[in-house]
Amino acid sequence: MNFKSSELFNEYEIKLLAPFVTNTDQSIFALKNLPEVIKGALFSRYSRSKLGLRSLLLKEFICSAESGFNEMAKNVSDKEIFKEDYIKKAQDFYDRVLDGYGDDSIGELGGAHLALEDISILATKVLEDARIGGSPLEKSTRYIYFDEKINGDYRFLKEPVLMDSPFKELYLSTCRFLFDTYSSLVKPLSSYVEKMNPAETDPVSPAYKTSVRARVCDSLRGLLPTSTLTNMGIFGNGRFFESLLQRLSVSNLQEIQEIGNRAFQELQKVVPSFIRRADSSHRHYTSWSEFFHKQEAHLKQAAEKIIVSLHEHTPPSLESVRLTDHDKDAEWKVAAALLYPHVSFSLSELRQQMHSSSGYRWKDLFQTLANERQNRRHKPPRALEHADYTFDLLADFGMFRDLHRHRILTQERQKLSTSLGYMVPEDVLMSGLEKPYRSALDQAASAYEKINVHFPHEAQYVVPLAYRIRWYFKINLRSLIWMCELRSMPQGHIHYRKMAQEIARKVMEVHPGFIPFFKFMDFDDHALGRLDQEKKKGNKN
Repeated sequence: MNFKSSELFNEYEIKLLAPFVTNTDQSIFALKNLPEVIKGALFSRYSRSKLGLRSLLLKEFICSAESGFNEMAKNVSDKEIFKEDYIKKAQDFYDRVLDGYGDDSIGELGGAHLALEDISILATKVLEDARIGGSPLEKSTRYIYFDEKINGDYRFLKEPVLMDSPFKELYLSTCRFLFDTYSSLVKPLSSYVEKMNPAETDPVSPAYKTSVRARVCDSLRGLLPTSTLTNMGIFGNGRFFESLLQRLSVSNLQEIQEIGNRAFQELQKVVPSFIRRADSSHRHYTSWSEFFHKQEAHLKQAAEKIIVSLHEHTPPSLESVRLTDHDKDAEWKVAAALLYPHVSFSLSELRQQMHSSSGYRWKDLFQTLANERQNRRHKPPRALEHADYTFDLLADFGMFRDLHRHRILTQERQKLSTSLGYMVPEDVLMSGLEKPYRSALDQAASAYEKINVHFPHEAQYVVPLAYRIRWYFKINLRSLIWMCELRSMPQGHIHYRKMAQEIARKVMEVHPGFIPFFKFMDFDDHALGRLDQEKKKGNKN
């Protein structure tokens, strides 16, 4: 196939275009050296023009006096970037292009990388609630010890509201005690893990040391309060950031509001046009904010009435994995969806045929397709998205953090508290370190109960990750298989491995026909789960 471009450019035009495109003579190329807002404006115009992208870039941008681009093009080489004053000069023009030719989807044509450092673990969950259009990456609690002190104190948020309240000293002393306990247990727990899982070589391999550290970190992270400071990075498109900033601005927590304000200021420097509706003075923001607060008020009022009734008749369930909803006909519906692209019948006709046929036909089909998967990255067909499951989950906040990162699903959580109790890792129980572990968690619960009376939202910062939280998610079978196979891998955290295993078992019980698709589920227990992975890394070096 010939990928030569049908558009021809003269030498002068090639000189103008060269700094901004990867080639000028092929039909497939990429943009470069352009600010995100310019790329977004260009693509928004592209969808409504008969011109090729490079011709459009020349005609309506580079050679347009109104855009201010001509002045920029004279001075930009392959190794240069646009100067801020050039971008500012052209900004009004690009805003008009976006308003004139774009809708909400135009905000997806430009993106930015945002770094957020020294924010609380609680804040990271709010940021990661925004699922579509953004890719977050959070500092792990399993490879780094969190007992380091900076300027004589542990790294946790000095929550501003509590710092200006009668609970200041209670909050500070509780968080410090949790970190003190965490720090004091690192060495004895490491000795226990090494004793129970002796090294195979002398001297001890780096892979073994890393695996021991991961297991110790996994067991002790439950002591970390959600006020623990961490870092995260987010890459997202403009539409994602606009929506995220709006949600951050209406948070009940001052830290979240301040993160939103700071993020808005920084994103204005790189993708200003895409986030302008997140400005509190913008009419769209004003309307959205009013809608949000009214909606929340209605829901809160309705929930308060239900709570009274439920407390009278229903004790809270402590079941960790409950399958609350599924389609009993999902198997033959998935079978029909699998065959649909290969026939000329309607989906309804095909479903009827599959429903009335003998089950072995589509069960054999499932097995045949599953046999072709050679590893977990060979994803099952998209037709599996016709099967949906709703799970009500109860686990410690650390496990929620791990599973919360999956984005192709719908999930909501309840407010973090200490009312549902906490989980004690098996290594802590078996090593004889249970008493100090429980003592720290109990002290945190006492502090939470006192703070919660007056500051119910801020009280969450003192809750350690070992305390349970309740959340639900609705997920399709294809996404569920990916999540369960990934989270059951040997190197995963022992707690979320068990939850992933139980979720898979629940699906297999109600839909045994889907069992073959869970080909790479790991239902075994593993002592040093990361050891094999670390050995592989070591062999590559």
